[in-house]
Amino acid sequence: MNSGKMIYNRLGNSGLKVSAVSIGNWLTSNDCSHQKRTDEIISAAFERGINFFDTAESYGVGGAAETLLGGSLKRLDLARKDYVISTKFFWNGGDGPNDSGLSKKHIIESCRASLNRLQLDYVDIAFCHRYDEYTPLEEVCRAMNFLITQGYVLYWGVSEWRAEDIFRAYHICDKLGLEKPIAEQPQYSPFARERVESELRGVFDELGFGATVW
Repeated sequence: MNSGKMIYNRLGNSGLKVSAVSIGNWLTSNDCSHQKRTDEIISAAFERGINFFDTAESYGVGGAAETLLGGSLKRLDLARKDYVISTKFFWNGGDGPNDSGLSKKHIIESCRASLNRLQLDYVDIAFCHRYDEYTPLEEVCRAMNFLITQGYVLYWGVSEWRAEDIFRAYHICDKLGLEKPIAEQPQYSPFARERVESELRGVFDELGFGATVW
């Protein structure tokens, strides 16, 4: 890894350092025929100091993006200490009653399946990919805490959650002594600025949240 010109920032108020530029494989590795391309992308990114790679259980059919990313990490023989992996849970592509959402059952089974596809013992960050209005928020917080205490995940965050729900989750964790979320993954671009610059401002300022934008 050539890290000389790359900027590394702590993610939120954690001690985890991630590159200012990350690689997400939603569209580049969503088909099992994309292994060679995935190898080339991960190799080129790593050589330029990028240490942060993001995926999700819902990217590609049957979690293909996680499978391809895991295959590339193995083939390139990268040291586990040198890269940060995040994945996301909410949809796994199945049509069963527990194949979506943030129930404790779905979160734990999705995490185990993701680790198997990634060929990893743990992921650095697990994001709740959307808010689940049907699952009690305390259940979600306890499930994410379980993943961390079991060593499957090091940190957790959320993606596309409303500010008020982030505050609620944070305070539930604080009250119960659970691991708190550290980051939000929102959409942010010249065409989508309002949530990050207005609604989520308090989340960043008051809770010290990090942002891993897409």
